[in-house]
Amino acid sequence: MTRTSGNILAIDDEPAILRFLQTNLQLANYTVYTANCGTDGLNLAHETMLDLILLDLGLPDMDGLQLLTRLRRRSGVPIIIISARDDEQSIVTGLNQGADDYLVKPFSGRALQARIEAVLRRYRTAAPIAEHTSYQYGPLFVDIASRTVTLNGSAINLTPIEFELLVELIRAPGRVRLHSDLLTTIWGPEYRDDVTVLRASIYRLRHKIEPDPSKPILIRTESGIGYSFAQPDSVSSSALPAPGSSEPLPPSQIASHYALAESAM
Repeated sequence: MTRTSGNILAIDDEPAILRFLQTNLQLANYTVYTANCGTDGLNLAHETMLDLILLDLGLPDMDGLQLLTRLRRRSGVPIIIISARDDEQSIVTGLNQGADDYLVKPFSGRALQARIEAVLRRYRTAAPIAEHTSYQYGPLFVDIASRTVTLNGSAINLTPIEFELLVELIRAPGRVRLHSDLLTTIWGPEYRDDVTVLRASIYRLRHKIEPDPSKPILIRTESGIGYSFAQPDSVSSSALPAPGSSEPLPPSQIASHYALAESAM
């Protein structure tokens, strides 16, 4: 696998973990910045041009998910959670809060580098798509050439992955896209079976463009198979939300809301 250099920030309160990350990634030609608390990590993230952030959830001064939310408000830099929490709710919550991947401790240096390279490859190959096509769904407007999405004329902030996922679905309205197809196309073949990553991105995308993410009218779940995007004539302008009409759910409610959204339709 071809390695790409870049600037990585590792936020973890365990000195041994930080030393391991720093040594391993420097050998792979990355420049590594480290922080042992959320406050220092947040400051470094704001002051440094970063390509990726490695984030532990158990920080001494703030919860890692709280820090993840604050980072996401200001930046679309890819974030990989590195945590000893291996239960499904923690993984789903982390992904739904905006992480691009989740790596459970302990992990090998090779596994870490593979995940980093996969995430960076997705972001760095998300160049403007060579086509001049736009889509209008009531007040929702998607311009592929400029990579912009607006709702009632106001910009919707999507991550590169969320935009690519929306475009893949919206290009073929009514067509069912298999889980494995979407994962391979957007994330790469190594993610072919990682349905949790796909569902988390669908969750975040629905929350940004749907009036009620638990009762989606645009991105429809084909249970056990995949997802499809609604036909244009099946969506009325009045059915879609105004920008900022809903706030993100608190972490304590995400898992149950996520399950409800996945069972819808």
